[in-house]
Amino acid sequence: MQCPLLYRFRVIDRLPEKPSAAATRGTLVHAVLERLFDDPAVERTVPRARAMVPGQWTRLLESRPELGELFEGDADGELLARWLAEAEQLVERWFTLEDPTRLEPAERELFVETELESGLRLRGVIDRVDVAPTGEVRIVDYKTGKAPRPEYSEGALFQMTFYALVVWRLRGVVPRRLQLVYLGSGDVLTYDPVEADLLRVERKLQALWDAIAHATETGDWRPRPTKLCGWCDHRSVCPEFGGTPPVYPLPIVPAPRTDEPRVRDRGGAEGGADGSVPTRGAAPGPAEPGPGGQGRMGPVS
Repeated sequence: MQCPLLYRFRVIDRLPEKPSAAATRGTLVHAVLERLFDDPAVERTVPRARAMVPGQWTRLLESRPELGELFEGDADGELLARWLAEAEQLVERWFTLEDPTRLEPAERELFVETELESGLRLRGVIDRVDVAPTGEVRIVDYKTGKAPRPEYSEGALFQMTFYALVVWRLRGVVPRRLQLVYLGSGDVLTYDPVEADLLRVERKLQALWDAIAHATETGDWRPRPTKLCGWCDHRSVCPEFGGTPPVYPLPIVPAPRTDEPRVRDRGGAEGGADGSVPTRGAAPGPAEPGPGGQGRMGPVS
C-alpha cells in the first residue's frame, strides 16, 4: 500500500536495511510496557517502568547484536544515554493515558493467524487484548510517534481493523473497541467497529493480495513516491532517484491478452486460462517508520 517497489525490495529481493533508531526505540518501549504487567498491580509505577528501560535494551541488544550499529562512534555514550532517556519519557507518558494498576490484560504481544474463505492467510501481533467480565474485547496498540491529523485517522486505523477482522474470524466476536495509544503526542484514538467495517477490510485485503500476486507474476513493481521516501534505505536502486533495481529473481509470466479469460485460484490470485497461478513472495517485512508513528510488521502474508 505504501510503495509496491519497496515491498519487492523487502519481500522478494530481501535487500538489507540499516537499523532505525526510531523503530528500535519503539520496540524497546513495547517490551517495557509488555513486561510491566508481569509485576503485581501495586508495583506498576513510573519509577519501576523507567528503571526497566536499560535492562530491556540490554536484552534486545543480546537478541539482535546488529542494533549496536546505531551507536557506533558514540565513545562517551552520550547518544545512547539521550536515546534511552527519550524511551523513558515515552514510557512515563503512557501513565498519563492509562492506569496500569487498573488493567489486567488478557493477552500481550498476541500472535494471531487465520485463513479467510478465499484461502488468504492473515497474521499479525497485537500489543494488548483486554477482555471485560461481560466478554467484550478491546484491542490496544501502542505507537511511539505522534497521532495523525484527523484527515489521516482512517489510514491509522487500518492496522487495527485488520486485527479486529482476524480476531472476529478466530473467535466469532467483533471487538467492542479499537484503541491506538500515541505516546509521542499523548493522544488516544479509539474506534468502535461493526461487522460491516470488517467485511470492508476483508474485501480490501483480498484486492491487495490480488495486486501483490499479479505483480509477483509479471514483475511489475512500481515505485510510489511520497514524503516517506526520505526514510527509505533503497533510494540507490530506485528509479525515482536514478537507480536501477536488481535483476528480478522470479520467472516473469507475460500478462494475458485482453481477450484471454482469467481464472482465480483458491487464494484469489489470478492465473492464465490454463489455471496456472503465480509464484508468491514471502510475508512482508516491517513497515517503514515515518514521522507519524512506528511500524513493526505488515499484516498480509
